[in-house]
Amino acid sequence: MDTLSYRTVSANKETANKEWIVIDAADQVVGRLSSVAAKFLRGKYKTNFTPHVDCGDNVIIINAEKIVFTGNKMEDKVYVRHSGYPGGQRFRSPRELLARNPIGVVEAAIKGMLPKSRLGSDLYRNLFVYAGSEHPHEAQKPKSIDLTKIK
Repeated sequence: MDTLSYRTVSANKETANKEWIVIDAADQVVGRLSSVAAKFLRGKYKTNFTPHVDCGDNVIIINAEKIVFTGNKMEDKVYVRHSGYPGGQRFRSPRELLARNPIGVVEAAIKGMLPKSRLGSDLYRNLFVYAGSEHPHEAQKPKSIDLTKIK
């Protein structure tokens, strides 16, 4: 019985094959783009997915200023932050946030879909968001992903 092996193979830092992926965010819905990006960061599309290990890919998102919201979320949705002082609660709509910091909306959406632990912090470091269509990661030879073909 030594020749048969039915053991589950778990990925670790050394055996994880991390790739580079480019996603074009132009005219993409924020939530759908973010959920696909979070799955790639997590490694859920891989056959050797292990929940407690960073076995996901490095994700580059370009054209982050061209994202869209469905319905009236561009005006009705509210991002809330607090300074820590009494009366320090601040509110911003996505339109104001996109005008001020176009990559902040995409980063916040993806970060909210990652685990709230040290693993989530490590996965978040594998995300690179750029407002324009240029990125400095051409040396890694990233492959482009079409979001319409991913389920």
